[in-house]
Parts: sequence; structure tokens; C-alpha cells
Amino acid sequence: MPNSKLTSAVSRVDPDPLLAGRVASGTKRDVLVDMGNSALPLYKSIKLELIRAIGGGNIQDGMALPTEKELAEQYGVSVGTVRRAMADLVADKVLVRQQGRGTFLAPFDSSRMLNSFWHIVRKDGAREVPIVQTLRFEEASANEHTAKLLKIEQGDPIFWIVNLMIMGGTPMLLDGLHIPQALFRGLTRSQFVGRDSTIYDLYRNAFGVTVVKTVDQVSAVAADPETAKKLDLALGTPLLEIVRVAYTLDEQPVELRRSLMYTEKYEFVDVTGGSNSL
Repeated sequence: MPNSKLTSAVSRVDPDPLLAGRVASGTKRDVLVDMGNSALPLYKSIKLELIRAIGGGNIQDGMALPTEKELAEQYGVSVGTVRRAMADLVADKVLVRQQGRGTFLAPFDSSRMLNSFWHIVRKDGAREVPIVQTLRFEEASANEHTAKLLKIEQGDPIFWIVNLMIMGGTPMLLDGLHIPQALFRGLTRSQFVGRDSTIYDLYRNAFGVTVVKTVDQVSAVAADPETAKKLDLALGTPLLEIVRVAYTLDEQPVELRRSLMYTEKYEFVDVTGGSNSL
């Protein structure tokens, strides 16, 4: 029976969530689909359905997805629409295409997390893994600015975490993180400090929160007294400020991060397209 709206793959019990949006053979959807609050381009609606299916945990790392033709038939759209949705997910590094084999859910491991989301390298191009010291781990309440960026209510409980990054034996970066307690219930300082991989690995492995995209805004600032002291710099030393919001598969913001970086020996490098390994 034709269905005029895409159904949520995680809102119903279905042994195969990719079949949840199936419509009658030969039926094609409109260019725009009403998703409740607003109309989305059709390919974005298909992308959202795939994200929901992945987020439901029924597609595991290394598992092949149905073909573009099969998905087009299941969702009642053109192959071109499915291809565009999947191309977005490939660009987001959620899916990987393997010539002659198909499209797969990309594996999430520590090396990939580091290569994808750590953009700081020595000016000679060498990549280093920083030594991290956690200076602060506190419960706090979201102010208006933090709440807006994390899409939570002002006053909602958050964790406020401050890390000092040491590279080449020298303090190089001061990192302040705000994360919603609702997504990381039970997180403790000892658990955070004692992790044996990246912060984003901890989010995923311990709390099921998978970061697939970050938006970084970069600007120049002068070192304030507290930052200058922690980075062992003169007051007013030029620093690079990096404000990041990290997002999950379904575009939910899960982390607001402000990094202050001393750039004498290091720089911020973000690679678009191809491999992000340097």
C-alpha cells in the first residue's frame, strides 16, 4: 500500500529497518516530503531514513547495505535520489564504497577518529598524538549560548571539562568541553580520565553516542591571564581559537568545545575530500 511519508526506521519494530519505508512498486514520491516540522528535499529524507536505520543498531560495521536499485524500490524513489543520499553519507564518512563489492557502514576505530577529527599537526607536517591532562571535570548548568548551540534548554545539566594538551613536551592547547549530562548519564571523572582511546571513542563505546561530523569556527584571540598561565605564555600572546560543535548521525549536537592553541610550532589543518591522514 503506498505510503505518503517516510516512516521512522527506529519508531517501529521491523527485522530490517531499511524495509520500513517500502511503498508499492512503481510508486514515486514527490520532490519534497513533509517530515513534520518542515519540508525536506527528497534525497535528504532518504538520507535521514538511512541514518535512522544505522542509528538503530541493525546495521553493523562492515555490513553491506542493499543496492541503490533495491533501496529505490523499497522507498519508492528514483535510483538517482538514493545515490545522492548515499553520496552524502560517503562524504560524511558514515559509509564507504568498495569497488565491485558494494556500500558498507564505515568502521569506527580509534585511528579513524583521530585522523578524522584531530586537525592539529606540526608545521613540518608531522602528526603527533597529544598527552592530555584533565584540569577540570565538573557538573554545571548550560548558559543561554551553550544551550542554543547544543539544542538543549538553558539551565539543563552539563559536564564542563577542561583539558590541557601537551605536544613535544610543551603545553600547546587548552580545551574546554561542554556536553549534555542527559546523553552521558553516569560519566565520572575517573572514567573520562582513564579512557584508553579518544574522547569520541569513549562517547561511542560507553554511551552509544557516535560523532560523525564537526563544525569548527576559527579565529584569532589574545591569551587571557588564565590561559597564558596554563600554556606558560606571556599575557596577550596571539592564539588560535577553535570553536567546535560535534554532531551525531541524526544531526544532534552533542559537544560544544572551545580550544585555544599556541601556533608557534603547530597549525590547524583540515583536509576536504580524500583521506584525512597526514
